[in-house]
Amino acid sequence: MTLLNDPRTRRRRLGVAAVCTGLLAALMTAVPAAATPDPGDGPAVQREVSPGVRAEAAAAIADGEIPGQDEIVHSANIEHLANIPKDALPGTNSDLAFQGKYAFAGNYDGFRVFDISDPKSPKTVAQVLCPGSQNDVSVSGDLLFLSTDSSRSDSSCSSTTQPVTEKSSWEGMKVFDISDKANPKYVAAVETACGSHTHTLVPQRKNVYVYVSSYSPNAAYPDCQPPHDGISVIKVPRKAPEKAAVVSFPVLFPGEGPDGGGNPGGPTNPGVSKTTGCHDITVLPEKDLAAGACMGDGILFSIKDPEHPKVIDQVQDNVNFAFWHSATFNQTAHKVVFTDELGGGGAATCNEATGPNRGADGIYDIVGKGDKRKLVFRGYYKIPRHQADTENCVAHNGSLIPVKGKDLMVQAWYQGGVSVWDFTDSAKPKEIAYFERGPLSTTSLQTGGSWSAYYYNGYIYSNDIAKGFDVLKLDDRRTDPAKRIRLRELNVQTQPDYFD
Repeated sequence: MTLLNDPRTRRRRLGVAAVCTGLLAALMTAVPAAATPDPGDGPAVQREVSPGVRAEAAAAIADGEIPGQDEIVHSANIEHLANIPKDALPGTNSDLAFQGKYAFAGNYDGFRVFDISDPKSPKTVAQVLCPGSQNDVSVSGDLLFLSTDSSRSDSSCSSTTQPVTEKSSWEGMKVFDISDKANPKYVAAVETACGSHTHTLVPQRKNVYVYVSSYSPNAAYPDCQPPHDGISVIKVPRKAPEKAAVVSFPVLFPGEGPDGGGNPGGPTNPGVSKTTGCHDITVLPEKDLAAGACMGDGILFSIKDPEHPKVIDQVQDNVNFAFWHSATFNQTAHKVVFTDELGGGGAATCNEATGPNRGADGIYDIVGKGDKRKLVFRGYYKIPRHQADTENCVAHNGSLIPVKGKDLMVQAWYQGGVSVWDFTDSAKPKEIAYFERGPLSTTSLQTGGSWSAYYYNGYIYSNDIAKGFDVLKLDDRRTDPAKRIRLRELNVQTQPDYFD
């Protein structure tokens, strides 16, 4: 392990060789892959790189510009407490949720339950085999929710892959009873149009509403027909989850044409994804507010009526955003951070060639009141350390670090690692801490790194696609007040009122 006292801004011209081979040139001009913006349902694909890229990566390691292969580096204010490698579930690690002393870690093969009562030594409580990408996970009370966004033979946990063109294929939401954390029980399944790439909970006392995000319809797909310009809303009775059902499909992008009124993408907007649904939604239940990252659009909407959300504002960035991926509010609901997943999470975009404004975060202030509120762009944030062209790296899932009067966030960047940053000044965000590993390979582009990095009850938890479950401790006077905030439950896409 190498400890670095000062965050590094790498000056090596990483990425130049890749441009010469056309890899980055294609990335900057082509529409992102429509079907799977996140790593796909199968095992990660290794892509060979040019001799020039290999030589550049090796030289950067030799010169100390980037960490060595699998080497761990971090800022002085972060301590790496634990790593739990993958075990019975060999697939891609995905999202995280928390409840009490437990962490729930999604994996394309199912999910894993950890006892994190001792963050220095997490213990595996259960591993549930239930294949179906990407197994986005959330919890509420005794219920766990799992997204399936791959075409399966049926809704069971023993299903197999099946062509999406077959009418009998199944995709959607699964519900488990987790009253016994060591023995989760599968209790319900709800099929949804185009599956469930991600989902967001809007919990109430008697029911849990689930906003299901999915996209990429096709006339050849019986259960995913265009236009697909909205989200599925599922109502789950807490005492009878087996009665879970879709209760509405609110159209978020009304308009003419086969895809509604969202971003048309290329060739009108080259390099921008066409909007055919949403990728992810974050809600602030206490403020009846939600933000949607919807492929080519960012939206702000009211959820006063949870079954019928209403769009307040819609924005686009056709210069620097390729794929609107996720959203995070600040605590006062005066800002939204949107992420751009340029290259779909499988490309090397944290290099000089791509630049600081693509594959980054976009910071938007929310101005005005009520249904007249508007999203106003203020600035971009991207990690200040260039990565090798054998490392997939782009903005991904993160959460607030709750400190009153400050806007602080921890965020995953795939093989760019974990970044802690301050966006209190929306136009001048800055990094204050980081953790990362060196490249998985210096000879091929392999998919890995931190999928989700979240702050929960005093610690940062990261689910690394390839390396497993990491626990980090952050000691910094700017973030230390957050250690006093204790939550009983955290689903990051259902943002809590930390100070209530």
